[in-house]
Amino acid sequence: MTEAPPDSLPPVLAGPVLRRVQARRIAWWLACSQAPAHLRLTLLPEDGAPTTHSPAVHTLRVGERLAILLVDLELDADLVPGAWTGYRFEFGHADGTWTALDDPALCYPGRDTPGLRFAPEVRALLHGSCRKPHHAGGGDGLARADAHLEQLLGGAVGEATPWPAALVLSGDQVYCDDVAGPMLRAIHGLMRRLGLREEAIAGADGSEVRCTSDLLAHPDTYYRRERLLPRTPKSERLIDLVFEGVKKPIFTTDNAHNHLITLGEVMAMYLLAWSPLPWQGLDLSPPPGLGEENAERYARESRAIAGFQQGLAAARRALAHLPVAMVFDDHDVTDDWNLSREWEDVAYGHPFSRRVIGNALVAYLLNQAWGNQPEAFGGDALLQQTQAALDEPGGEAHEALIERLLHWRDWHYVWPTTPPLMVLDSRTHRWRSEVSPRRPSGLMDWEALTDLQQALRGHPAVLLVASAPIFGVKLIETVQRVFSFFGHPLLVDAENWMSHPGAASAMLNIFRHPKTPQTFVVLSGDVHYSFVYDVELRPRGRRQSTDHPGPHIWQICSSGLRNSFPDGLLDKLDHLNRWLFSPRSPLNRFTRRRHMKVTPRKPQGTPHGRRLLNGSGIGLVCFDEHGAPVRIRQLLCDGRDVDFVPREAEARED
Repeated sequence: MTEAPPDSLPPVLAGPVLRRVQARRIAWWLACSQAPAHLRLTLLPEDGAPTTHSPAVHTLRVGERLAILLVDLELDADLVPGAWTGYRFEFGHADGTWTALDDPALCYPGRDTPGLRFAPEVRALLHGSCRKPHHAGGGDGLARADAHLEQLLGGAVGEATPWPAALVLSGDQVYCDDVAGPMLRAIHGLMRRLGLREEAIAGADGSEVRCTSDLLAHPDTYYRRERLLPRTPKSERLIDLVFEGVKKPIFTTDNAHNHLITLGEVMAMYLLAWSPLPWQGLDLSPPPGLGEENAERYARESRAIAGFQQGLAAARRALAHLPVAMVFDDHDVTDDWNLSREWEDVAYGHPFSRRVIGNALVAYLLNQAWGNQPEAFGGDALLQQTQAALDEPGGEAHEALIERLLHWRDWHYVWPTTPPLMVLDSRTHRWRSEVSPRRPSGLMDWEALTDLQQALRGHPAVLLVASAPIFGVKLIETVQRVFSFFGHPLLVDAENWMSHPGAASAMLNIFRHPKTPQTFVVLSGDVHYSFVYDVELRPRGRRQSTDHPGPHIWQICSSGLRNSFPDGLLDKLDHLNRWLFSPRSPLNRFTRRRHMKVTPRKPQGTPHGRRLLNGSGIGLVCFDEHGAPVRIRQLLCDGRDVDFVPREAEARED
């Protein structure tokens, strides 16, 4: 197949993605094949007159035919809560003409434009994580979210289910470290079509690969990228960490031999993950020189990627209609990112891996973090530095930007909803082990946890987004602890909140503090299965005061959007965990759960005793006026809606 010429690119490659929505402020993200000379935006309220605006448009040019836009609209009057407001973009050209973004694929039946419903009081939200394009299980949680929105607009769900106030994506929106051959082929084809700039590759001394064009032409660029580094004692350890460390025989079997390297590769991955438009005209035929084994793998992955493409139009439409809150987890950058002090010493001590991590962070800034809190990243100095880096990838400005982002302390953020949506950064504020450099770090350090406690004060309820579950499956955490004790945390993804004594104690003390919320809803992902726990903190020492009873905590995990756990293994782990660590088990006294009671909910309609739900989909949580969940449901890609029922309802069902 011959690739389509660059001049056939559509004006909008991805988006619009609706980002932060407040009473008088709305932000959108778009990727365009050329930056418009002017942009205007018309709001079309269902029960009011249309209004046309000239929003602030922040543009970063990534290549000859790629510009990233953040459109930031400030309003003179409050949006009406719950009311439908359509929107239409128009792009102005240098010759004075205007073109409207009238794309029927973005609109639901009966609507002429995409739109939004401002929901300052959270009565429902959708959430999920872990969207791996070449997952063989099929389905896409974002497409399932789109179907749910279409049902809501068509009245097929009923008034008991409110319009979601947000779509929360709690990590692994892209997989930079686990890339299928056909996806990498699409990435390289899109890079050429977009005219993405050549990047000098750091740490390539002694290697044949010194820049992007060398990388794309090298016979080892598909499935054998670990061979591209020169063989030195320092790089041998790096190869083991970045390319071999993801072989996890216990819980996953993924590998990183197609790990993305250049900034152009990561930017192209985002576009291909969020929109069907960049796929048009790409040559996905196998590259030469794969060999028999990799050729068979390429064909197998091609089938999974074809299924992923089928859901992209629906995913794009969903992203255009709900405010999307995002946060990174490890696969958005690299597997086991900052897992331990040893990992950090090796990864940041080598220019190659430092660049790989830095490029993923730059792409995260442009495609995710910027829209979470435009005010934190909108300063002219940072944008100018970012543009300078994009103008000369691999140059001094690029290295300076990476250095700045590696020390950035404000990836976390709060949306001022009711209850507030607080999104934690549990990747870059790590509490490093003082016992051994190989021991897993705590997911947040003392300073970050202290700041969190201050942010929580005075709120009666909070929605807390933690990429990894704060209260996880105890048996799996125990296995991780054993492997960590023997110095092999990389083999089992040994990252959980209870793995570090200091971080665990500090977090539990935050929950117990009388001035922090009495209602906590913790939204998590990461683990590739879904579950719900009701958590009760038991009093320690003297009896807890009746004036300050323990908080109500719901740990809700929805994972993955397009990923799942090995089903047979999960069934065995679920069964063993139920018997060994039930709420009344004496084994809990030998863990950090001796001061809490964790009661799992049953996924309705699953076999007796099952507590962990496997299968791609997206989570739906509905809330009462106090911020407590009244319905917790997983919308699965096979069409089923599975409710997680509390123990009393479970008894009636059984």
